[in-house]
Amino acid sequence: MKGLFKSKPRTPADLVRQTRELLAYVEAPAREPKREEKLTELAKNIREMKTVLYGNSEAEPVPEACAQLTQEFFKDNTLRLLIVCLPKLNLEVRKDVTQVVANLQRQQVHSRLIASDYLEANRDLLDILIAGYENTDIALHYGSMLRDCIRHQSIARYVLESDNMKKFFGYIQLPNFEIASDAAATFKELLTRHKSTVADFLNKNYDWFFAEYNKDLLESPNYITRRQAVKLLGDILLDRSNVAVMMRYVSSKENLRILMNLLRVFVANQNKPPEIVSILVANREKLLRFFSEFKTEKEDEQFDQDKAQVVKEIASLEPRDRP
Repeated sequence: MKGLFKSKPRTPADLVRQTRELLAYVEAPAREPKREEKLTELAKNIREMKTVLYGNSEAEPVPEACAQLTQEFFKDNTLRLLIVCLPKLNLEVRKDVTQVVANLQRQQVHSRLIASDYLEANRDLLDILIAGYENTDIALHYGSMLRDCIRHQSIARYVLESDNMKKFFGYIQLPNFEIASDAAATFKELLTRHKSTVADFLNKNYDWFFAEYNKDLLESPNYITRRQAVKLLGDILLDRSNVAVMMRYVSSKENLRILMNLLRVFVANQNKPPEIVSILVANREKLLRFFSEFKTEKEDEQFDQDKAQVVKEIASLEPRDRP
């Protein structure tokens, strides 16, 4: 009889329910007799869920099976359990969990992205994922999950409007390069993916956001941070959805001073990458015209000297071949 039950194939819903039950053993004491056996079974189940969602070398994923798995997954707290238990799982299982969660964000059930509905009702999970940047063991896994979750506009809006947004200015400058880069990727996604939501956020939070952006990123002592910040700022301000924000930003003398100092650093750098030289040369006439027409309300000798230096450097640029 036992053999008969073992041979009966599990449905995708059964797979999720059993996985949920097995997750209870993650928090069990190490001396628990069945713990290791159950964790091995858990790893196998998660790998099987990944196969259902992604398929394998022998078969493509079956839409009906994916829908059943997705429905059961978000019917209860499977996502919450996986996120909370992730730090105690081994590296390979963490990778599988990250891939399963990524795929589930795109799965539709009855033409609805039910992952979005679940996250709307469990927004504290976003807080947990963001705080993951403070834990080097799980930062990259949580960061990847977070970027998949903010594919949903309502979830991105929640993160933008939460106090967590201010934490990214610190995370981007963490000493661990991989984690800082991952945080920067999430920050960029938040500020570029959902155009109307981003425009609304920037208009409502202009003062504190750009004060932090200028101070922590554009004036960072780290050259890579400054370079990435300038590129992202360009992406933000030149997006047609952010015209009002762009006009407000460039009307500030202090903002222009910061940008001009950065431009002066890039222009004066003798080891400029060829692509930067190409961009400056291609836009030389526009830049020179802009600086010739730009005047400050009051005389500022240092500002004028800086401007003259930038103009001189830009005017003398010559195109260089790429290596």
